[in-house]
Amino acid sequence: MDRETYDNMARIDGAHWWFVARRRIIDRLIRAQVPLKSDARILEMGCGTGSNIALLGQFGAVDAVEPDGPARALATARTGIEVKGGLLPDGVDLADGAYDMIAMLDVLEHIPDDGPALAALLPKLAPGGRIVVTVPAGPGLWSAHDTAHHHQRRYTAGSLREVFEANGYRVRHLTHFNTVLYPLVVAARAAGRLMKREGGDDAMPPAPVNAVLKALFGAERYWVPRRTLPFGVSLAIVAEPA
Repeated sequence: MDRETYDNMARIDGAHWWFVARRRIIDRLIRAQVPLKSDARILEMGCGTGSNIALLGQFGAVDAVEPDGPARALATARTGIEVKGGLLPDGVDLADGAYDMIAMLDVLEHIPDDGPALAALLPKLAPGGRIVVTVPAGPGLWSAHDTAHHHQRRYTAGSLREVFEANGYRVRHLTHFNTVLYPLVVAARAAGRLMKREGGDDAMPPAPVNAVLKALFGAERYWVPRRTLPFGVSLAIVAEPA
């Protein structure tokens, strides 16, 4: 992503409705779908500026990798964790069998070769370990936001399942989410295309609007961990070695 995009994320990720609600959903998803012991070891691949590390730290000791230098430095400063550099599939130095959980939270869509990247992470899981991944859904929702964030693709449920199963994983749970706000997002993306709008759509809204959106999106934490939602702006998958 561009420097401006990383800097904006760092400014808003503590309060913006999308970041806050997504963390609530991921928290419930992990608790429901990933059995973790008290001394679990966790890896976050592509931690960005570090906004998810406190969440993941509730479940165990966290290691983190971020290829972008300034974002990595900021994540280290914010969290006290020495974030590593490196790029998947071949440029990350991690021990095999080390992690009870690997998290990639809106990262896989940035990687040109997503299959080899997933294959490279498979041996890093400890016996019984699982990987938790979120990605943007719906190729038809592609917009200037995806371009600004340097996305390589948006996934369907089928294409996401396929790339995991083709690279040695068994899918435990797969669902859309950000479903309640889906009609609004579809309308906003269509309007953006008509108006030839450029850049991302992650500006901080007014406080009352932010609160409403956060409550609506965040309510999905009661459904996403156990149900399969048929459509949404995002997808979540939990998988393990086959």
